[in-house]
Amino acid sequence: MAPTRVRRIGRREFDFDRQVAVMAVINRTPDSFSDGGATFALDAAVAAALEAADAGADWVDIGGVPFGRGPAVSVAEELDRVIPVVEGIVAVSDVVVSVDTYSAEVARAAIAAGAGVINDTSGLRDEAMTGVVAASDATLVITHSVGPPRVEKPAARFDDVVPEVIAFLQERVGRAEAAGVPRDRLIVDPGHDLDKNTLHSLELTRRFDELLRLGLPVMAAVSNKDFIGESIDRAQGQRLEGSLAAMVACILKGARIVRMHDIPSTVAAVRMTEAILGLRPPVRLEHNTHPTHNV
Repeated sequence: MAPTRVRRIGRREFDFDRQVAVMAVINRTPDSFSDGGATFALDAAVAAALEAADAGADWVDIGGVPFGRGPAVSVAEELDRVIPVVEGIVAVSDVVVSVDTYSAEVARAAIAAGAGVINDTSGLRDEAMTGVVAASDATLVITHSVGPPRVEKPAARFDDVVPEVIAFLQERVGRAEAAGVPRDRLIVDPGHDLDKNTLHSLELTRRFDELLRLGLPVMAAVSNKDFIGESIDRAQGQRLEGSLAAMVACILKGARIVRMHDIPSTVAAVRMTEAILGLRPPVRLEHNTHPTHNV
């Protein structure tokens, strides 16, 4: 029998054999690729997180530094952006708070402030990250990416992207376990679009089920990504339908955490997909359930 995937994350419990967790993206950055800084103000970031939770998000993922190329952001500035948001959320909600950072120093402060998840999109580039998480009760998301964030990189090249991503994640999971992070506090993310071109991201989506070999919950972070825009020729801000389609494809292939922007639409699509998969019963059962009486 396969081991259960019930986990305590933050203040909530998740059964990944029976549900898909929805993670809402909250960017406290002035240069986010998706929202252009709409939630950069502290009050706006906290309000957006609470609104997402009210709309059904299980997690909110707070980011202070985008992954893509751009000017460097100091640790002090990242802390100023992220920590007040974490504190503002945990003071009033039990929603799981995740912090998107590749800095161990920021991760340590975020966990102390109440974050239950560290979402490291750099694939553990900061060697101190595993020790910080191991010394806490936090969950760690390990993402595949190549090279440092925030810098221009050469064209993406893979001989076969899926096994190469799996090998990378397997090695990083081993590194985290060796540092003392329990396996039941690890999640992996193949990193759609992170140092990958559109064909690579589509291949990862098509073969998402192969990632389940790692034996860990797998997150799909596809919302508003460029591979969607290039696939259906939609500019940023016009990719909702494509994002939902890519998300559902990943869920059908085994994704159990989805990181998305439009939470009401995401929650509806996730709940419907769970119902189709038999993970969740219908909210009500009325259609064609009453006998017809001939009179």
